[in-house]
Parts: sequence; C-alpha cells; structure tokens
Amino acid sequence: MAALIFITGASSGIGQALAWRYYQAGYTLALVARRVDEIHTWARSQALDSTRYRVYGADVSDINSIVAAGQTCLAELGVPDVVIANAGISVGMDTGVRSDLDVMVRTFSTNNVGLAATFHPFVRAMAQRGSGALVGIGSVAGIRGLPGHGAYCASKAAVISYCESLRGELGSSGIKVVTLCPGYIDTPLTRQNRYSMPFLMQPHEFAARAFDAIAQGASYRVIPWQMGWVAKILRALPNGLYDKVLAGRPRKRREDEN
Repeated sequence: MAALIFITGASSGIGQALAWRYYQAGYTLALVARRVDEIHTWARSQALDSTRYRVYGADVSDINSIVAAGQTCLAELGVPDVVIANAGISVGMDTGVRSDLDVMVRTFSTNNVGLAATFHPFVRAMAQRGSGALVGIGSVAGIRGLPGHGAYCASKAAVISYCESLRGELGSSGIKVVTLCPGYIDTPLTRQNRYSMPFLMQPHEFAARAFDAIAQGASYRVIPWQMGWVAKILRALPNGLYDKVLAGRPRKRREDEN
C-alpha cells in the first residue's frame, strides 16, 4: 500500500510544490484547500492518477471544518504517514489601525490554531500505530520581528514554539514533529513584497529540500540554509543595532493596500 500524505494549503505555492514532490515519490495525496477547483485543475494539468489523490475542501481557520477534513481522510484513506500543516496567510498590519487587529485575529486563527487543528485528528491514530510525521511550516520571519509584519512574525514564532512543545509531548510515541522555516519563496504571498528578498527560492526547490528534511526526521530546518545564518546573525544583534539595520525598511502591504 502506498504511503499517504495529508497537505493543507495545497491549491498553490509551497503546498502544491510539496504535493507534486510527494506524488513523484509514490505517495497517495490527501490535498486540502478552500479552493478545491484549483487543485482539480492542477491535478488534471499534471495528469495525476485519479486513484492516487483525494481532495478535501476545508478552511483551516474554522476548527470544525479542518478537523472534519482530517477525520474524513482517516475514514477514507487511513492514517497518513506525513501531515503537513502548510496553509497560512501573510498580511501587513499597523497596530494603530482598528481593522488590522481583525487581521491579526485571522492570521493567528489560520497560522496557529489552524495548524494545531490540522494535526489534531491524526495524533492518537499515529501514536497507536507508533509512527508518522507532523510537519509545521514556520518561517525565518518567526525568528525576529520585522516592522509592519507583526501579525505574521508573531504567528510564525508561535509555530516554532508550538512545534517544539509538541515534539516534547510526543517524544515517546514514535511520531516525529518537524519544523520547517522557509526563507523567501516565490509564491503569491511574497510577490507583493516591497523589499528585497535575498536567496529567493522557487517552490519546487523548497519542496525538494523539505522532502529530504522530513525523510531524515529533522526536528528543525531552515530552508535555504543561507537564510538560517542570516537569521542567526540578526538574532544575535543588540536591539539598538537591529533597529538601525531595519530603519526605513519598506513594510509588508496591509490589507487595504492590496
């Protein structure tokens, strides 16, 4: 029986690239997104074998919706070998603007609560089997805060801490918890950025390296590695110097600027 992977945010970008990489490796795909038509269109364009993928419509920011998708996957396809909580949003915010507080709520609902809700249906089943991998997609942006990007940076810092906590909880269960922190990836989320993006990667390049990291059971991996060093250097800078480095840096587009 083919190995099974469950991926959220599979309609575009990183999620779609990961789906293709795992399909090439022989996995059966359980693909989750709000925009299911886009997944079907992509699957047809890639001539995917219809017996090797299943599409589930769900909104990860709605706990009941994503939990139901996971439960349906369990009932129809069995326990996945890998679950990747990839779905996420990235919108700039200004704390002085009331509507941007709603953006922050939505960001955390998707990037954090949605991630935990994605994992929830599979934890007990994987533990009972004694194997599996739960993969959280963090970000280099979660390592140090960027001006105008408070909601996203805070949410990705929370992803890193949450996955670390979960790894400790599941350490004796046989379940691997993997945290992947992408740098800049060429996706719809990044194309509107107004600042330079060093070491920009294509989604398929990220997917190939992510596949290897997950297969190796890495607990934490920054991709590409160069961004890991950049992040370490920025983390080590004293606050005053860090603030000077980022002074005048263009901010992430806010919702009403898109």
